Amino acid sequence: MNRRGLAAVASVLDQAASSATNILVLLLAAQLSSAAGFADFSMVYVTFTVLLGLNMAYVGQTTVLEKGERLGAVCRAGLAFTAAASTAAGAVLVLVGLLLPGATGWAFLSLGLVLPLVLLQDGLRYCFSALRVPGRALAADALRLACVVSALLLQPEGASAGRLVLVWGVSALPALALGLWLLRPWVRGAAAGELLRDVRPYLRRGHLGQRFVVEFAVGNGSSQLAVLGLGVFATPLAVGALRGATTLFGPLNVLFNSANSFGPPLVGRASGKRGVVRLTAVMGGTLAVTGAVWGAVLYALPDRIGRDLLLGETWTAASALLPATGVQYAVMGLGTCALLSLRVLNPKSTLSLQVVFSLLSVALLLAGYALWGAAGAAWGLALGSAAKAAAGWLRVARLRVPEPVPATGDPVRAA
Repeated sequence: MNRRGLAAVASVLDQAASSATNILVLLLAAQLSSAAGFADFSMVYVTFTVLLGLNMAYVGQTTVLEKGERLGAVCRAGLAFTAAASTAAGAVLVLVGLLLPGATGWAFLSLGLVLPLVLLQDGLRYCFSALRVPGRALAADALRLACVVSALLLQPEGASAGRLVLVWGVSALPALALGLWLLRPWVRGAAAGELLRDVRPYLRRGHLGQRFVVEFAVGNGSSQLAVLGLGVFATPLAVGALRGATTLFGPLNVLFNSANSFGPPLVGRASGKRGVVRLTAVMGGTLAVTGAVWGAVLYALPDRIGRDLLLGETWTAASALLPATGVQYAVMGLGTCALLSLRVLNPKSTLSLQVVFSLLSVALLLAGYALWGAAGAAWGLALGSAAKAAAGWLRVARLRVPEPVPATGDPVRAA
């Protein structure tokens, strides 16, 4: 296998390690906590997920688009901005934690204390990707996975959400130290004035990351915030159930993320619109079937296995949502590949689609919860995902793409 192939494999494995970390953290927290404790942990983890996505959109995506000799300076500036922004956000979370009562407040306070560690550690992934050394990201993320699982396994049953959040965050230190050491050859030797100059573009109006933040906010963050809102305005147990059900579909998120990351170069080689659509339709059908089969397997698990090996006390509430979540992930596979087609054929056509149907998904989630509780919320998300997938493929069908011009002379002139 050549160097490019090894880099692609390392990138996929790194994404898998990062996703496995998120999945195992939630599974272990569910097993260690009571249903109420896991609800508190889930609210905090959803908050972290939103902040992680915002940082990824604002800093990470702009970093990986950089090229040329300034990559080291860009990585250094991105990490410096992440450190400053996450410290400010952490201070706000500490204040929120002091204002909220009981275990929920302590959990948010704990997140504020560890937020800079976990966001910096994740930000290193994008630096290594931009520098074309994904193997170093894999090394740091594999260490992160081993440390967090080991640390959580040492915690006693019934540990509070705040304690679990602190342990989860502090366990990022070894991976962060390793990542910074591996990055050192590209970022060392910068003066303070030079660093401030490189950070300044992140604060200017029109920074490219601002567009990516909008796309994240409407495409992912809105639904995450809606789930979090259920815990604030309704019952935290609904958050735990929804979060537990979606956690079980974590392996499919690895497939979806890989399709988004490595799909465009592969699909872009297809011949014309027909070739692109044929390839993405096959990919979408495969992901849809995989989602449906995975959901059926989870739903068929005996309750004893679900409680003892997966979600602990949260299994009872989460398992009732598995049919809806399985349908959601099946149609998400179709929708992911519809958006992949549009990114290759007409990248500007995806933002409006994301805005309209992501907001529709939020509305359906909240309406479903108001009418039928957590199960209604899950079916609302499934219906929203189905609508987005249908609209995406309809836009693909209506899209007019000029056929490639033949390379062998002008046929009219030849005639």
